[in-house]
Amino acid sequence: MVRKKSYTKGNLKRGAWTAHEDKLLYDYIMSHGLGKWRSLPIKAGLNRCGKSCRLRWLNYLRPDIKRGNITEEEEDLIVRLHKLLGNRWSLIAGRLPGRTDNEIKNYWNTCLRKKLTSKTLLSPADTGTKSNDIPVPIFN
Repeated sequence: MVRKKSYTKGNLKRGAWTAHEDKLLYDYIMSHGLGKWRSLPIKAGLNRCGKSCRLRWLNYLRPDIKRGNITEEEEDLIVRLHKLLGNRWSLIAGRLPGRTDNEIKNYWNTCLRKKLTSKTLLSPADTGTKSNDIPVPIFN
């Protein structure tokens, strides 16, 4: 059985979301609730695909999303959970209320990994070893 396309590929809007589109999506979900993402864009009056609407809602528009910088406590928890679980961002995000898996993954890749690498790599003079004996951390 072949799924019917809910849109024509050429007519979809791509790129950044506007405030008007955000409001349409937010209002539709608040009045009708979460449901079938494939049919939501047409019913809400959006010219986007269902996946784009789902990701926009889950990562940016949900009312329970925590905004702002990640605290030191959250940072330490992310590092400990990453050592335990690896790159399973949704499981890590489940332990940090209000944070999305996408936000944690992006924070890890842009800030934390570099910070941990610079802390772990010491100069040969500091360790008393040759430069090729310095252990390099492996991140999953």
